[in-house]
Amino acid sequence: MKVYGIIGWKNAGKTSLIERLVAEITRRGYSVSTVKHVHHEVDLDQPGKDTWRHRAAGAREVVLASAQRLALLVEHRGPEPDLAAVLSRLAPVDLILVEGYKRDAHPKIEVFRHEAGHELIQPDDPMVRAVATNSSLPVLTVPTLDLNDTAEVANFILRETGLARE
Repeated sequence: MKVYGIIGWKNAGKTSLIERLVAEITRRGYSVSTVKHVHHEVDLDQPGKDTWRHRAAGAREVVLASAQRLALLVEHRGPEPDLAAVLSRLAPVDLILVEGYKRDAHPKIEVFRHEAGHELIQPDDPMVRAVATNSSLPVLTVPTLDLNDTAEVANFILRETGLARE
């Protein structure tokens, strides 16, 4: 499985880009999974529901299964798992797009918008292989991609990961 990150500061457009990339890359016949890192407390379950009650009783993992999807809720009750631990739980696919985990050592594209009000991450991170932006930037040591050209960004990632079909 190939792993490629999409990083950037809040409101830069990371989620929108990943949404478009998943659609574009799966349309081309590749299988894609995503990982989204969050810094805040998150719970997909609802208090009082059966699965919530299972977890509250002490179950380490609870699976909610239906005809449409399967959700695995894991109570790790310890430090936040690192990216490698998260990736090890995923079923094999061609490509995993990771949103966040910006300090991890995997290849990444930085999403940058001047309007977000932050500095570029790329100059300090050698794992950033390109910057996708809708702004004009000074000359960088990595390629600059058009943030609004999903096909161009997808082509770059597929070439970088060795998945591109010539």
